Amino acid sequence: MTSPEELRAAVGAVVDPELRRSLGELGMIESVDIDGALARITVLLTIEACPKRSVIDGDVRAAALAMDGIETVDLTLGVMSPEARKALSSRLHSGRTAEDRFGPKSLVRVIAVSSGKGGVGKSTVAANLAVALAARGQKVGLLDADVHGFSIPGLLGIPDEKPTKVEDMILPPRAFDVGVISIGMFVDPHTPVSWRGPMMHRTINQFLSDVYFGDLDVLVCDLPPGTGDVAISLGQLVPTADVIVVTTPQASASDIAERSGLVARQLGQRVIGVVENMSDWTDVDGVAHTMFGTGGGAEVAERLDVPLFGSIPLTPSLIAAGNSGTPFSNGDRNDVAVVAFNKIVDAVIESAPRRGAAPIPLSV
Repeated sequence: MTSPEELRAAVGAVVDPELRRSLGELGMIESVDIDGALARITVLLTIEACPKRSVIDGDVRAAALAMDGIETVDLTLGVMSPEARKALSSRLHSGRTAEDRFGPKSLVRVIAVSSGKGGVGKSTVAANLAVALAARGQKVGLLDADVHGFSIPGLLGIPDEKPTKVEDMILPPRAFDVGVISIGMFVDPHTPVSWRGPMMHRTINQFLSDVYFGDLDVLVCDLPPGTGDVAISLGQLVPTADVIVVTTPQASASDIAERSGLVARQLGQRVIGVVENMSDWTDVDGVAHTMFGTGGGAEVAERLDVPLFGSIPLTPSLIAAGNSGTPFSNGDRNDVAVVAFNKIVDAVIESAPRRGAAPIPLSV
């Protein structure tokens, strides 16, 4: 028979889907009792309107019913007191600035995806990069910093998802095992965001400091096109970010793309590579058709003296995935766009800065 202590340990191991920590660690298991084959459990949610209430309910019940001798579960979902909620927020998050979380001393790798102009598929690259890194076992957050032209929620199939606010913490929605935050989650999607530079700077700073992604390996940032306020703000807030420049093959795009890389360097960031998007149109028969010229990606990479990570062709499945809110990188692994993108992800991973202490000089 299961003891109350064993039951508490089992249900305490259930992971909160937003905070990504166990209920036991978060202090959310208020009481556990066993009466014959009946388990009585009280769990305290962070807020009354917890969007993951049903998930927690199901996971706790499943964990309890998996224990020896437990046949019925009487589960009560309460709410933390304001004092407990404030203590939890303080323990997890209080006092952490953008520099603390993502600055030079942080172990989180920040990858900013930039472009010189809009319409080159930068956001598609950013969203799929985040999902692909998560699929390879990394803990990933995705920040949609394209304030005026936000599109990440739609690309990941969560256009109506909203963050959860717990004291001073903002808990981002999750999609494809990636924590996602966007200004599009706070405004009507049909209302234009007409903000000047200072307002956008405060927004990016708040996203970096107040959004609780949990423990991260990588934060992917989808920058707006061009070399304006947000790019400068991110450079000031996260000067150690790695930058990927996205372009299309034609000269009108590649000439401008180079500028975004040069601005990143002026801000002290490291440009790690170039991605050429829409390199050609590959039809359903597998025949490639040149649409926007050739060589733009290689030219930008040469001028910036960085590698061309790869070229992504347009395919019917890639277009369908974007329209349905499903990352194309999760699609048919034999699709030429998926094959090309996976090579790009390999190159991004390989380009990570080597961390570790400097060797100690030894003398004999």
